[in-house]
Amino acid sequence: MLKTFTAAAAVMALMVSLPASSAEKPRLNDAQIAAIAYTAGEIDVNAGKQALEKSKNPDVRMFAQEMVADHTAVNDKAAALLKKLGVTPEPTDTSKSLSDAAKKKLSDFAKLSGANFDRAYVNNEVAYHKMVNDTLRTTLIPDASNSELKDLLQTGLKLFEMHQMHAEQLAGRMAGKNTAALK
Repeated sequence: MLKTFTAAAAVMALMVSLPASSAEKPRLNDAQIAAIAYTAGEIDVNAGKQALEKSKNPDVRMFAQEMVADHTAVNDKAAALLKKLGVTPEPTDTSKSLSDAAKKKLSDFAKLSGANFDRAYVNNEVAYHKMVNDTLRTTLIPDASNSELKDLLQTGLKLFEMHQMHAEQLAGRMAGKNTAALK
């Protein structure tokens, strides 16, 4: 089952991957960037809330609480900046695909419990943060034209790189424990 979730994360990463060369893809505008970034943050908030409802593992719960708090704070800052700039987020195929994939993922995770849920959630967080961080680095930050938006995205990237590292460490610790210890 774990392979299924890792494969689903890889498919999600492919769904939001944008063509490598600028000749193949249109440049995103700030409103589109805002929609993608905000959607990505909301997805992690919702996943964290689900983990807080389902997990009994103190490490997983602490990580989930961090995801909810940090991604909510970044999205609040983004919303305030967009209001200040008079920009309305413009949904894209990418933001819509992210939302659709996340709904399916939450539904799949709802069927899991105990250590199976914990491992699936943490492994998904590793894959998700890798994908989000890569998209920030290669597309969203370079395409942002407003300097304040670009600064917020760069600040978010630093925070989300720490999230990825934390998720990787947690996944490593969980892989090293026996399954009974995680229930």
